[in-house]
Amino acid sequence: MIRASIIVHGGAGKYSEDLRIPREQGAKVAALEAWRILVNGGSAVDAVETAVAVLEDDPVFNAGRGAVLNADCQVELDASIMDGRTLRAGAVGAVKHLRNPVRLARRIMEQGRHVLLVGAGAERFAAAVGIPTCSSEELITERQLQRWWQERRADLEAMGTVGAAAFDQQGHVAAATSTGGMAQKHPGRVGDSALVGCGTYAEDGRGAVSCTGHGEPIIRVTLARATVDRLEAGLDPMRAAQEAIADLARKVKGEGGLILVDGQGRIGCAHNTPAMTAATVDAATGIPRLLP
Repeated sequence: MIRASIIVHGGAGKYSEDLRIPREQGAKVAALEAWRILVNGGSAVDAVETAVAVLEDDPVFNAGRGAVLNADCQVELDASIMDGRTLRAGAVGAVKHLRNPVRLARRIMEQGRHVLLVGAGAERFAAAVGIPTCSSEELITERQLQRWWQERRADLEAMGTVGAAAFDQQGHVAAATSTGGMAQKHPGRVGDSALVGCGTYAEDGRGAVSCTGHGEPIIRVTLARATVDRLEAGLDPMRAAQEAIADLARKVKGEGGLILVDGQGRIGCAHNTPAMTAATVDAATGIPRLLP
């Protein structure tokens, strides 16, 4: 039997010490939920969707409820998911009334007519397919509201994103990513997390990647696809991740990180920010652990 693997991240950036332990715990919980799906024969797509939804539900992360606020003091969310077996993908951008945008991204992928829906149109599609919506106020936490009123300069702490990459027992890969984007961003801004090949990419036999960081530079180098290209060229997962992040910094002075699983189920990660929360599950013990 092929051995499955999972890796998740809670974003690259600079985080206050009081959030470190909750973020680490949240990442391990998400990894374990995904792992249980994989060891019971579930698909890589199911695993990454579940992991990201768990992270979206945790207000310590910049995704779903608790995401950062834009210049209008509103939450706007982006997400994407990709199935490496079929190369089908789904994505949403700038949605304001969804707790779990990754679930809508999957429904878009499965429906198959479109890849990316944004704003009110995406939310109309959610209503049509039975994805629960919520008021915009439900997504705002007191911590983010206080931060907005203090008018602090948006720094690396606002670069948090969540994501997952998985390899299942059938040898298929998938990846998913979700974010609230940049603090104080212009309303309607859509970042790399909603763009296939930039923040998310998956292809069987090659690998799956989820990225995090400052979205505009990530978009300019199509970071997720560029990383998978390195895997296809024969680099091991850690080196592929490290070289991709080094290129991000060298070519466009970008800051961020990524996680990946290759076509054999090996994992890798890298970042050039002060911190990145990432976790996996030990295949031998079934115990989640943090990655450096």
